[in-house]
Order: sequence, then structure tokens, then C-alpha cells
Amino acid sequence: AKPTEIETDTLVVVSKIKKLIRDQAGFNTSQCAIDALTEKVVRECLEGIEGARRAGRKTVMGRDIE
Repeated sequence: AKPTEIETDTLVVVSKIKKLIRDQAGFNTSQCAIDALTEKVVRECLEGIEGARRAGRKTVMGRDIE
């Protein structure tokens, strides 16, 4: 399934993302930015799953996410 087709809860810590952006730039963070980050996390996880699968493992490792 494509990341946009997977229904999921927010997979990032919203308060920490907002704090990072505010601390680094003084900017506010919209909900659509949080949603976009969640979609990126889902995409990376799916790629990691495929990388582990290709390597014959059932554990996703850092090297599977690049």
C-alpha cells in the first residue's frame, strides 16, 4: 500500500516537532505539516520493511532506512 492509502494515527510527537520548529526558527507548525511528517515516517517504515525483507530478515534495521 502507498503511504497515502494507509490510515494511521499521528506517528510523530507533535509537541516536540512544534518545539523544534519554534526553537530553530520562531515559526508555528500547522497540522498539515504534522500530517506530512507522519506520511514521511510511514513511507520510510515501508521502505525499511522492504529492505529487511530483501535481506531475509524480520527485523528492520537502520541500514534498511536510507
